[in-house]
Amino acid sequence: MSRTDVAMKAGRWLLPATVAAIVTSFIAIIGATITDIGPWYQGLAKPSWAPPDMLYGPAWTLIFGLAAISATTAWMAAPNRAAAETILGLFALNGTLNLLWSFLFFRLHRPDLAAIEVWLFWASIAALIIVLRRYSRTAALLLLPYLVWVGFAAMLNQAVVALN
Repeated sequence: MSRTDVAMKAGRWLLPATVAAIVTSFIAIIGATITDIGPWYQGLAKPSWAPPDMLYGPAWTLIFGLAAISATTAWMAAPNRAAAETILGLFALNGTLNLLWSFLFFRLHRPDLAAIEVWLFWASIAALIIVLRRYSRTAALLLLPYLVWVGFAAMLNQAVVALN
């Protein structure tokens, strides 16, 4: 493969990778600003199996990184514009539900409402995996840690509601 071919292939990835990186970073930053682990959160009773607070940042960083790679891979694998728009729309819905959960739980102090919403959030990840698998098995597999983590978060959220 010539240098020109390599440069052209790299150039094809530039827009999707840049957009994915910017959007996932934006959602991560907004989510972090919504998340307040101050006195209210610290005062909540949590189950014994709740992870330490210091684990959440690295876990979400990894998940957002994998999601950005997944989005880029899926976008590049989309066979046409309609498929690409569907993929991007599902990622946008997922990002919105991600932020909504943080807002309900941490800003409104409503873990009860967050415990309902988190299942919609989880379902948006499952839908992404199902749709992405049509175009890229790799893109779908990259979202499995996200699905597992949000499923765990949903169970933790339910436990917090039960304990408080």
